[in-house]
Amino acid sequence: MFARVWCRKEFEQHGLNTDLVQCNVAFNHRKGILRGMHFQNRPHAEVKLVRCTKGAVYDAIVDLREDSDTFRQWIAVELTEDNHRMLYVPEGFAHGYLTLEDNSELFYQVSQYYAPQAEGGLRWDDPVIGIEWPAVGELMISEKDRSWPLLDSD
Repeated sequence: MFARVWCRKEFEQHGLNTDLVQCNVAFNHRKGILRGMHFQNRPHAEVKLVRCTKGAVYDAIVDLREDSDTFRQWIAVELTEDNHRMLYVPEGFAHGYLTLEDNSELFYQVSQYYAPQAEGGLRWDDPVIGIEWPAVGELMISEKDRSWPLLDSD
């Protein structure tokens, strides 16, 4: 198998952000771990390019750009070590995922350095957004991710 996972020229041709400054790996030992929904506030808003290198995850993003035609809409995709798909997460989107298999690993390329003071999030189960997470049994969610605020329904 061979896959080109990054090409600046191709991303530029599609008008996508090509400023990748950091790569991260997230490993989750159990099925049912839910992380998110995370984002970085301006001026540290970041683009993410996410791949699953081991196992499988259900990866979801939510558009939080108030001037966007897709404001508060979400999409999700299954990323697996076998399907070799990746997800481009634009600036202004919240991002989260649910592990579908034990020992799942994600590889992130990001356009900004992590800035703890710019960290933000919203609840994974916010009824305004209504993400349809797959049933995997018992969910494991950090206290931090359980504590993100709900959006106003206006």
